[in-house]
Amino acid sequence: MQIHQHIIEFVSDAGEGAQTAGQCLGTVSAKMGNGIWTVEIIPAEVEPPRRSRAGASGNRVRIGSKKITNAGDQADLVVAFNEQVLYSRFDVGAMRDGTIILLDDKWASVDDENIRKEFADAVADFKNRKADIRFVPFESETKKHIKDPRHGKNIWALGLVCAIYDRDLKLAEIEITKKFAKKSQEIVDTNLKLLHAGYDWAMQNTDLRFSIPAEPSDVPKIVVNGNIALALGIMAAGIEVCSMYPITPATSISHYLAEAFPRMGCVVHQAEDEISAIGFAIGASFAGKTPVTITSGPGLALKNEFLALAIMAELPLVVVIVQRGGPSTGLPTRVEQGDLLSALYAQPGDAPKIVMAPSNHEECFHFIITARKLAETFRTPVIVLSDANLATGQQPIPRPNPKTTWFAPPIDQSDWDESVPPFDWDPQTGLSQRPIPGQKNGNYVVTGLAHDQNGRVAYESSINEHAMQARSRKLATLQHALKPPVIHGDPEGGDLLVIGWGSPRGAIEEAVDTLRAQGISVSSVTLKFLSPFEPNLKEIFSKFKHLLCVEINYSDPASFGDARRYSQLCTVLRAHTLCDIDCWSHVPGIPLTPKDIEAAILEHIDQKGIDKP
Repeated sequence: MQIHQHIIEFVSDAGEGAQTAGQCLGTVSAKMGNGIWTVEIIPAEVEPPRRSRAGASGNRVRIGSKKITNAGDQADLVVAFNEQVLYSRFDVGAMRDGTIILLDDKWASVDDENIRKEFADAVADFKNRKADIRFVPFESETKKHIKDPRHGKNIWALGLVCAIYDRDLKLAEIEITKKFAKKSQEIVDTNLKLLHAGYDWAMQNTDLRFSIPAEPSDVPKIVVNGNIALALGIMAAGIEVCSMYPITPATSISHYLAEAFPRMGCVVHQAEDEISAIGFAIGASFAGKTPVTITSGPGLALKNEFLALAIMAELPLVVVIVQRGGPSTGLPTRVEQGDLLSALYAQPGDAPKIVMAPSNHEECFHFIITARKLAETFRTPVIVLSDANLATGQQPIPRPNPKTTWFAPPIDQSDWDESVPPFDWDPQTGLSQRPIPGQKNGNYVVTGLAHDQNGRVAYESSINEHAMQARSRKLATLQHALKPPVIHGDPEGGDLLVIGWGSPRGAIEEAVDTLRAQGISVSSVTLKFLSPFEPNLKEIFSKFKHLLCVEINYSDPASFGDARRYSQLCTVLRAHTLCDIDCWSHVPGIPLTPKDIEAAILEHIDQKGIDKP
């Protein structure tokens, strides 16, 4: 059967390799020319109990003939190694009527009577929920080739799914060989046998056949997750120093850099804590480099005092924040957009800085290059707000063609003009030339205290006002250089404009396209600069009768009246534009789906009395 797209999930206990199977399927499909988007299913605990809903681990892979921009709605086919982890997917609404479930049949005949009953009860329940249950001997077939099936049935399952979806087995072999190449040839060979065994079993024992043709493209592409795209962007920007402390879900950026940076003569410094990490980065910035420090929400909280120092001392710095659920330790492996207000306002006093938010993997790469340039031009920290959805999800992007203009220029070693103060703020732009202590006459005082143009500690009112004005004027200068955001839909206006930022962009735009096809007057816009905002927002908003922010952070419904809390971007935009902006936000710990957003838009349309065709 030829189809345009399908959503496939692999789900298992932690340690059974379902994530690996999904990643390989996604990569193979992307290399065949398909559009893909993957989402890792990660348990919150490091070693959760087996056969538990909380222990579900795996991967969702959406495959399409065209470009895929989000994880989609309900799954079409699920590979499950036990019925309890499968319940976790029902719990989050990942199944639809008729979802095909390939379930390991081993649990029907295990010695433990309680487990047999759990399995039988669950299967009956799933059938009542209109799932299409099909039993597959994952465990027993894997045992024919390997002693411990927990270390191989994922690859057998990958072979089975490759057969069902007509995936290129040669490409799958290449991915498996790369995956296990650092172990031994024996392990590589065993996994290749398992791949072929699963493929052959499916060809002989199931009639499931789907073909997802790929539209031809002459653009060379690479398959990356958001964290790898950020790491590649760091290298492409010519950043030579990365200082961080490990934290989920940001750590894989430093893992990638730790392997690649030494070959480039660059440094990855793993500090003893988050505070030390940004302190090291600020020291590198004072010495003339523009470093990057990488963290997530809890790490940002610890970095805030030093971040304020970098703003006061006007030291260039790139800060990557890969957001996760909060507050506190929160949901370390789940997605949320809860750090916007913290990124904008958490530092003491008035601390203006640049904040950017990529909305896809290609932007993860290019925004880092832009961030480095902005940090140096405006002598300020630049925060790049990613999130767990982008971090672990894979997507094909155009292969970057490196340009020398992306790289950081060499450190200026010419003599510093002694007549120029180190903070020689331009009255119009707030900008000043950056002195480097290694330059002759380039030494200057750096302080976190209020200071004048010479770096001298100064408490006079006029000097304090002057410095505040200069730091703030930088953002106004940047805003004047930015282009207005692009409307997805009708730029001339309409009944409703949906406003978003970051990774929900693809799901928002898919929901908007579905509703527009039904004749509903709705458009969307994704903001990429959050400090300063892109220009002309009030003018753009005025073209639409109603405005709705959609985000992955908490807000109260309209029924809360004056006590209502708005979502984070909505709160800031209401203050910035003085427009009446409503919001719909959700914190499920998983990416927003197009159908969820579509339903929210329709509900908002009904509440506002907007006519539907």
